[in-house]
Amino acid sequence: MNIRVIMGKIGSCILIVVSLILLTACNNSSEDVLEDIDAPIDQAEETDKNEDIGELGEDDQEVETVARQLYLLSKEGMVVPQTVELPKIESNEVATQVLEYLVEDGPITNQLPSGFEAVLPAGTEVLGLNLEEDGTMVVDLSEEFREYDGAKEQQIIQAMTYTLTQFDNVEKVKLWINGFEQSEMPVNGTPIQGGYSRVNGINMMDSEAIDLMNSQAVTIYYPAQLGSNIYHVPVTQHIEVKDDLNKGIVEALLNGPTYDSKLLHVFNPNIELIEVDKSSDGVLSIEFSEEVLADVNEAYIADEVIETLVLTLTDQPDISGVSISVENVEQIFNEHGVPYSEPVTRDSFVPTGSL
Repeated sequence: MNIRVIMGKIGSCILIVVSLILLTACNNSSEDVLEDIDAPIDQAEETDKNEDIGELGEDDQEVETVARQLYLLSKEGMVVPQTVELPKIESNEVATQVLEYLVEDGPITNQLPSGFEAVLPAGTEVLGLNLEEDGTMVVDLSEEFREYDGAKEQQIIQAMTYTLTQFDNVEKVKLWINGFEQSEMPVNGTPIQGGYSRVNGINMMDSEAIDLMNSQAVTIYYPAQLGSNIYHVPVTQHIEVKDDLNKGIVEALLNGPTYDSKLLHVFNPNIELIEVDKSSDGVLSIEFSEEVLADVNEAYIADEVIETLVLTLTDQPDISGVSISVENVEQIFNEHGVPYSEPVTRDSFVPTGSL
C-alpha cells in the first residue's frame, strides 16, 4: 500500500477522534449550564427564608393605640391638653395608664410634644385607684409624689384632675399618698379636702375690670402657637352675665384674651353677634355677621374659630354641640370646602368616653 494512502487514512481517523472529543465536551458544558439554571432551590433554605419572613411580620405588627388627652405643662407654665396615642389596654387599667403618662421620665418621655413637660415627679408610682359610685376617683400615689416643686403645685393638681375627668363617669379626684387620705397638697398646702374637680378651675386668670359679684367663672379655650403647632389653652375666668350665660361666653371670646399676649385672638374685631339660642337637645345655635368668615366669597370659617367656639361652649354641661350660621349666607364651609350641615360636637376635636 502506498505510504501516502496510509498516512491519509491515519489523519482522517485522528480528525474524527478529535471531533468526537470536542462534541462530547460541548454537550457536557451545555448540560452543566442547564443543570445550574433548572436546579431546584434547597427545601431547607426555602423553609428558613419563609420562617424569617414570618418572624419579621410578627415583629413589625403595629401595637393598637387609642387617643387620650394628657394635661401637660407648657414652657409658659400653663396646663394644656395634648392628645397622645397610648397603647390600648383593658378598660379597668386606663385611669392608671393616663396617670403613669404624667410622670416625669416615665413612659411619656418619647412622646412628649416639643415645648411641654410631664407634671408628676420622677419615680411617682400609682399604688391604687378606686372609682366610687358618686364619680369620685380616689388616687393613691407613692411617697415620691411629695418631691415636686411647690411653685407648680396648682398646675399638678389641675393636670391630674383634668386628665382623669376627661372620662364621662369621673367627676372629681381625691388624693391619697401611700394609703393615707390628704386634706391638702403636701408642699404648699393647697386645700383639697373632699376632692378636686373642674369646678375648681384651670389656669385661673381674672381681669380687674370684672365685677366678681355679678359674674360667673367659666373655662374658655384660647388658641396658642408653638412653631407651626396650634393648640388650645383652657383658662378659667370670670365673665359678666347680663341675661344669658352662653351669650356672655361668646362675647368673651369675641373680646379675646386681653390679659396675655401669648394667647391668640382669632376673631375679627368687627364681628357682630346677632343671635344665640339653645335647643331642647342641647345644641347651641349662633348667628354672626359675615365678618366671622375668613373669606366671604368662599363662605368659609377658619378652623381655629370653629374649634375655639366648640371647645369653649361644649365645656358647659348642657351644651352637646354648636351650630354656626352667618347672616345672609345660605351655606358655610370649613377651610377644606366641607359644608357645616350638622352641629359640630366636642369629639370632632378631642377624644371622649367613659372608663
